[in-house]
Amino acid sequence: MRALEGDLSLLSMNTATVRKQLALPAIIEACARRGIGAVCPWRDQVQAAGLDATARQIRETGIGVSGYCRGGFFPAAYAAGLRAALEDNRKAVDEAKAIGAPCLVLVVGALPGALTGKPAHKDIGLARAQVFDGIAATLEYARSVGMPLAIEPLHPMQGADRACINTLEHALDICDALDPAQTGALGVAVDVYHTWWDPKLAVGIARAGAKRLLGYHVCDWLVPTRDLLNDRGMMGDGIVELKKVRGLVEAAGYTGPVEVEIFSDTWWARPAEEVLDTCIARFRSVV
Repeated sequence: MRALEGDLSLLSMNTATVRKQLALPAIIEACARRGIGAVCPWRDQVQAAGLDATARQIRETGIGVSGYCRGGFFPAAYAAGLRAALEDNRKAVDEAKAIGAPCLVLVVGALPGALTGKPAHKDIGLARAQVFDGIAATLEYARSVGMPLAIEPLHPMQGADRACINTLEHALDICDALDPAQTGALGVAVDVYHTWWDPKLAVGIARAGAKRLLGYHVCDWLVPTRDLLNDRGMMGDGIVELKKVRGLVEAAGYTGPVEVEIFSDTWWARPAEEVLDTCIARFRSVV
């Protein structure tokens, strides 16, 4: 395994981790000042700061980019919604390209309307078919501009509203169907929060290998978890075997950064400087 203790170049900060405390320009500046190697911005934050301004700041600070969040949310109840989703994903690909991201992370979506509590239907099979078709169409454009797509399987608790791809195995099946030659155009982002529980995780990571492993995200799973979305734990505060999983990922050939992504009302209530410094300390000690 790689030694993380003295090398912050291998640390990436997903900008959602301190999104409630700081705007994106301040997040990038704070990370660069600490020597953190990379960031992974979210689209809404980039849009608030300005795409050109964000790309320029990234270039000027010299900080890296580990990914771009997010594309996806392909399913829709009507044809117009499906077309709108594809157009939005094409824009996301262009934005990822503009900021120099190595991949666009896909949170694929699930039952249309479920996020608002009013799903248009209950047909998860239809949603999965629309996800497959949406990835296929987006991949065609992404290939043309050289932007890899990373499917992120989400925990089954979010299978109805955020992502109907819930296992690494399912994500890799789609990769094999759409990119059988493993060209690097389509792969996966493995987030320990969403995948730690999977009895086939080790098999899936090995199957993915270096060509499919486009991102690796860390936080921790708290016991008890009080909120299905915004109660992720700081690394070391929960029950995920972080070093074991990283060992699996690196043994499979992953050489990219370790991206910290924490959605947490608890940590969002703390000063950003404290959160970033704690992330660095835990990256060095428990990740």
